[in-house]
Amino acid sequence: MPRINSTAELETVRTDILSTRDPNKPCITLCSGSACQATHCKKVAAALELELEKQGLTDKVHVRKTGCHGFCEKGPILVLYPEGICYLQVKAEDVPEIISETLIGKKIVERLVYVDPTTGEKAVHEHDIPFYKNQERLVLGLNTKIDPKSIEDYLAVGGYQALGKVLSSMAPEQVINEVKAASLRGRGGGGFPAGIKWEAARNAPGETKYVIVNCDEGDPGAYMDRSLMEGNPFCVLEGLLIGAYAIGAHEGYIYVRQEYPLAVENVTSAIRRAEECGLLGKNILGSGFDFIIKVHQGAGAFVCGEETALIRSLEGKVGEPKARPPYPAVRGLWDKPTNINNVETWANIPLVINKGAAAFTSIGTEGSKGTKIFSLVGKVNNTGLVEVPMGVTLRDIVYKIGGGIPDGKKFKAVQTGGPAGGCMPESLLDMAVDFDQLTKAGSMMGSGGMIVLDEETCMVDFARYFLGFLADESCGKCVPCREGVKQMLTILTRITKGKGKEGDIELLEELAEVAGSSALCALGKGAPNPVLSTLRHFRDEYEAHINQGKCPSYSCKDLISYYIDPDKCQACTSCFRKCPAEAIEGGKNLIHVVIQDKCTKCGSCLEACPVKFGAVKKLSGEPIPSPLPQEARTIVRKSKQS
Repeated sequence: MPRINSTAELETVRTDILSTRDPNKPCITLCSGSACQATHCKKVAAALELELEKQGLTDKVHVRKTGCHGFCEKGPILVLYPEGICYLQVKAEDVPEIISETLIGKKIVERLVYVDPTTGEKAVHEHDIPFYKNQERLVLGLNTKIDPKSIEDYLAVGGYQALGKVLSSMAPEQVINEVKAASLRGRGGGGFPAGIKWEAARNAPGETKYVIVNCDEGDPGAYMDRSLMEGNPFCVLEGLLIGAYAIGAHEGYIYVRQEYPLAVENVTSAIRRAEECGLLGKNILGSGFDFIIKVHQGAGAFVCGEETALIRSLEGKVGEPKARPPYPAVRGLWDKPTNINNVETWANIPLVINKGAAAFTSIGTEGSKGTKIFSLVGKVNNTGLVEVPMGVTLRDIVYKIGGGIPDGKKFKAVQTGGPAGGCMPESLLDMAVDFDQLTKAGSMMGSGGMIVLDEETCMVDFARYFLGFLADESCGKCVPCREGVKQMLTILTRITKGKGKEGDIELLEELAEVAGSSALCALGKGAPNPVLSTLRHFRDEYEAHINQGKCPSYSCKDLISYYIDPDKCQACTSCFRKCPAEAIEGGKNLIHVVIQDKCTKCGSCLEACPVKFGAVKKLSGEPIPSPLPQEARTIVRKSKQS
């Protein structure tokens, strides 16, 4: 594609691209994001190419390898357009049947369509699948429509239209005012208004200024930014270009962790294609505006998600936070005014410019506008990336989109906001999800992690896990975080081992207050949230661990035991054969017994015991009954046989 020298040429190129594309031509899109690559989508792609060639359809069918479709649990995902027929968990060996039956024969391959785990109802079309139809995919939706390495695909769906509008008809101040009017809040965690942040950087003294994309996403189970960067890097670049123009920056950085190789590959390719087309570099679209972008790979330190730590890392220093003020908008990268937003925030900018602030603010709540992408994972039927309007309830996310809790178990809590977030119990399921409501409830929006927990999750152990993560990831610069988090972790670990003592809960609360109020950065300030929120809503579990030596969820290994009920054991030997520690004593004609000293509490015996017998029991806090003597075991078994 030739260099584009003006906004008028941009629209001409777009028209030319669209003129060569038949909307009725069959198109097969294959999700090729990281999750689907892990489930062998590359083999599916190779099989598609081979089968289409075999059937003589190579020139008649377009195959598009896209970014993440969101429904990651069901990958690889394949959608046939224009019908929108969606097939899930596709394997390479399914491809010949898909081509012959669906593409040619117009018949549905029933085994590949979505089946509701609760009702058993099937959904053939993508828009009928509950996971998709209950979302509003304004940002993430383009992932399914473009090849992330094709700038032509991005232009065909309206890409760079916002940049053209800004460079041809808007002054920098007008751009900032539009972003301020849209009330766009940063999607990276703090929720600070993006427009105000931009304005501060623009008004800061100095000619040299920088803009940065924060793609150092480190929350366990969260991958929103990664999927946007993998699936639609052009959108992020366009948002960054607009922000740079508004702020007065001519150089930008994309800070992405090394664990995201596909994101690095796709954004590097997108930068190269944009440079070739004149959409990056000198005199962009003939406007006189110059801008270059560099990609920097971080080493995966969680603390580098904090903007001052990220800046130090970019400068080649140890990634640790600095005291603020001065804020990066005034003194950031190399002491120059710097604006940092995360991937999702930048990806919203073209939407704000194209649709206008009024349209953007028509979605959401009073204090939180637009949509938000969440990583919905954990004990929920439908896991993946979901994009919903601000203000949707937790219940709608977990049940309408997520499909509820697997295996008929009960919902217990949902954790929002990542390691420094909090746990919301069932009583708060109808709470509207936005920045302010989550903060009031003792949690936070964070970057968008959302982990669903069922009745078998121990909330004390859950808090211990995240405190362990935060203790490992602390940079150690300030005492409240370095020592406070470590001491909270020590107490939580002791409690989960049944060694808690009176006063531990009060000490946890005291340590949490000190760390939360005096730590240097958001990691330390937010570290107490998992403890405080679980104490607030699940205090009885802490008390049971300390006062009764019992884990109500039968989860903490040091507080559980396995026991075989002699009245129910049928000596089928299932548990005996499955036990990896050889901790079960028994035989074909003997009631089985768990040898407690050898038991590793792995639960294999419970899983192996036939449901119709239900002989293996999990105990916590209850005394373990003494096993029957050898003679009684033999006699009982013989009696049962007779």
